Amino acid sequence: QVQVVESGGGLVQPGGSLRLSCVASGTISSIDVMGWYRQAPGMQRELVAEIIDTGSTTYAGPVKGRFTISGDIAKNTMYLQMNKLKPEGTAIYYCNVWDGPTRAYWGQGTQVTVSS
Repeated sequence: QVQVVESGGGLVQPGGSLRLSCVASGTISSIDVMGWYRQAPGMQRELVAEIIDTGSTTYAGPVKGRFTISGDIAKNTMYLQMNKLKPEGTAIYYCNVWDGPTRAYWGQGTQVTVSS
């Protein structure tokens, strides 16, 4: 069994910063990809950023230049530094982990609210 736990969400004013963390534990073979997704009320879940085992990263257009994904996949950890947050960034942020090509796991999510 694999557990994925996110932390670091909260309430922040527009223009502020937050740092999210994700840790995966349990019976894990080899993580290939770790990613952050978010889901705003009434919207579909969308990719924010992801990092693969080579260290290569991908970002969604709206967050490029403001968010930075990092982590140590070998240690099953990942972070998302979010700067210059905007109200449209309000959502539940989820950590996604791929253990091989067919086993994907999700955390319970952490709420990020950007509001004055």
